Amino acid sequence: MDPKLRVGVTGDAERCGVICYEAFKGISEAHGFPLDFPSTDIAVATLKERLSHPGYHVIVAEIDGRIMGSNVLDERSTTITGLGPITVDPSAQNRTIGRQLMQAALRRVAERRVPGLRLVQSTFHRRSFSLYTKLGFETRELLVNLQGPALSLRVPGHAVRPATTADVDACDAVCRRVHGHDRHGELIEAIGQRTATVVEHDGRITGYATMIGFIGHAVGESNADLKALIGSARAFMGPGFLLPARNGDVFRWCLDHGLRVVQPLTLMSLGLYNEPRGAFLPSILF
Repeated sequence: MDPKLRVGVTGDAERCGVICYEAFKGISEAHGFPLDFPSTDIAVATLKERLSHPGYHVIVAEIDGRIMGSNVLDERSTTITGLGPITVDPSAQNRTIGRQLMQAALRRVAERRVPGLRLVQSTFHRRSFSLYTKLGFETRELLVNLQGPALSLRVPGHAVRPATTADVDACDAVCRRVHGHDRHGELIEAIGQRTATVVEHDGRITGYATMIGFIGHAVGESNADLKALIGSARAFMGPGFLLPARNGDVFRWCLDHGLRVVQPLTLMSLGLYNEPRGAFLPSILF
């Protein structure tokens, strides 16, 4: 039976969150990896926040009036939309619900004429990797999820401090230099939540982080900027932070300072994508 697709509402949070937790739990445990969502409560809280936030669009799939899956689009940027989490009730997987949720998301992006769509998927989940590739996504980066104790390190000549609203223009400019677009909405929210930091070199801002963690991103003109932001983080929030594995310099630096690889992930894109011209840490969305 084909599911009915509709826009999610806040009352869907409990059911969507339970499905999200169970779906990720099943695939992670099957492959011997730790859980992205450590508890049902955290998954429900995450979906509740997405469903109530005007910057997110949630698509829900129902069969006979019962929610069987959901897909989340982060629309806080006018240039790039981030996708995820997308989850299907384990009892209804492999019945095209995931594909239909993805196709609905693609239609939504096309209708809004957003230049680019991106996602991060668990590399060990071969079915989703195959599905996204069939739908037109390109593989862009192998990512490593890193976790460990805070490093409490300083990089000479690269001072890190909390970000303020006065730093927004400079931070957006760095992001545009590195990626060709900014992530203004996320940055503004992170400053309001007091999780954002900036790094200064030679008297100017050369990088920033919304958070060093799973849902945060960072950009820097150089690897030294990235190391300074990572080294100053008080903790690596959630399951850890994501680093492109091909950045061997920063990857080795993290390993040499005791951080460990938790899991591999893959950054994929559809539409606009500029080869990064600097150092960066993606979020779990992109």
